Amino acid sequence: MPVKIRLQRHGKKGKPFYWVVAADTRAKRDGKFLEKLGIYNPNTNPATIELDVDSSVKWLQNGAQPTETAKRLLSYKGALLKNHLAGGVRKGALTEEQAEEKFNAWVEEKASQVEAKKDGLTKAQQEARKEALAAEKAVNEARIAAAQPEEVAEEAAPEAEAAPAAEENNEEAK
Repeated sequence: MPVKIRLQRHGKKGKPFYWVVAADTRAKRDGKFLEKLGIYNPNTNPATIELDVDSSVKWLQNGAQPTETAKRLLSYKGALLKNHLAGGVRKGALTEEQAEEKFNAWVEEKASQVEAKKDGLTKAQQEARKEALAAEKAVNEARIAAAQPEEVAEEAAPEAEAAPAAEENNEEAK
């Protein structure tokens, strides 16, 4: 029975949410599966990926072929690296401890990269908020400035009309 590691779509229209599953290739996309390996939510930024790495490696070692997207997710979470290191252990190139040490170092580095991206996104959001606030203040000040000359002109108009009349009265009095 050929097995694929693939995504099974869930969620509502326009808001996809996926399960990463090991399924028979003949089964429907959202149909029967052998084992649920994790979840993938592309709606968040960065995307949320929860994956059972050990089960994924077990399926890869048993011959399951990942689809393109599933392969990217497995690579992102380190399942393909762990499978590669397990192959090195079987061949005698590494010991189990060395392979585990390399995998843990990679996971820590990846976690720091993800945290840096999250921090960058929060800083970018804060900067966007500050810029939007500054732009809004500028628009409000422009509105106020545009409204004040009209009021000043309205107040000055009666005085301007009264001033020529007063001058005419002064000239007639002379």
